Amino acid sequence: MKKSDFYFELPEELIAQHPIEKRDLSRLLILNKSTGKIKDEVFTNIIDYLNEGDCLILNNSKVIPARLYGFKCDTNAKIEVVLLKQINKNSWEVLVRPGRKVAVGTNICFEEGVLEGTIKEIVDDGNRIIEFEFKGNFYNILDKVGNMPLPPYIKEKLNDKNRYQTVYAKEKGSAAAPTAGFHFTNELLEKIKDKGIKIGFVTLHIGLGTFRPVKVQNITQHLMHSEHYYMPLETANIIRETKNAGKRVIAVGTTSCRTIETIANKSDFTKEYEGWTDIFIYPPYDFKIIDALITNFHLPESTLIMLVSAYAGKENIFKAYSHAIEEKYRFFSFGDAMFIY
Repeated sequence: MKKSDFYFELPEELIAQHPIEKRDLSRLLILNKSTGKIKDEVFTNIIDYLNEGDCLILNNSKVIPARLYGFKCDTNAKIEVVLLKQINKNSWEVLVRPGRKVAVGTNICFEEGVLEGTIKEIVDDGNRIIEFEFKGNFYNILDKVGNMPLPPYIKEKLNDKNRYQTVYAKEKGSAAAPTAGFHFTNELLEKIKDKGIKIGFVTLHIGLGTFRPVKVQNITQHLMHSEHYYMPLETANIIRETKNAGKRVIAVGTTSCRTIETIANKSDFTKEYEGWTDIFIYPPYDFKIIDALITNFHLPESTLIMLVSAYAGKENIFKAYSHAIEEKYRFFSFGDAMFIY
């Protein structure tokens, strides 16, 4: 398939610039992928579409304040650094702007006496490996000097950092949020559990590659960036028991979906699993585990709209997106949700 097959026109005013006040009052588009039927709902009513014995799989990765503003220690020239992937305790793969001015050996100061870094290597796509020098806990330092790495299409300032996190975010490491989970509140999750629906967690640390555009016309030639994932034994047991009982495994977000489908190619869900994935799901794809998907509305020509098209059928997805545009749903990270089953 071609990249252009996944293009659609989106009015700019439908790109959500901030989260709504109450998470679970976002809108919810229900899509039956077998019939193509569409229904408009409110997210708090997602519980009506979940059955006793089903399980929800959520990505509990936590976004770190990965955008750092510093300067060359010798010239004071301004430098922006975005943390992409941790290599070891002190080293990260990073995106640097302006990259052309940052050679190997460049020393960057972020806050005097608190955090400095040295560029050690230039890697794929012009990214850099930086080695940090600091005293104390690195993540505590980030909380003080870092900024949330909001997607480039969000132009407004986010006043509350916690609104670019899910309420169940736990494992630090993502440069972008698993946004399908934004719609859940702790109260809604408790109601879901009270209905007899199991909840399992996986961790997939999301890199900024999730926003990287597909540049090749033939989508099979697109290369995904690898991301680290972990599935505990408890979640493996939940998935296996749910499937054995003939109930549904429902992925909350494309990151949970990619994690589970990656593991399905390697494991029978009888043990914990950890590794790196660069799985790229596009039509046609045979889903091995996922029975339903909760997701947001995605960018045109993105790997994410290709994934949901693989799951629901491209015709169904574009029909649903056309309806969402007509009904003025909110799009992208802070936007509304879909439940595809």
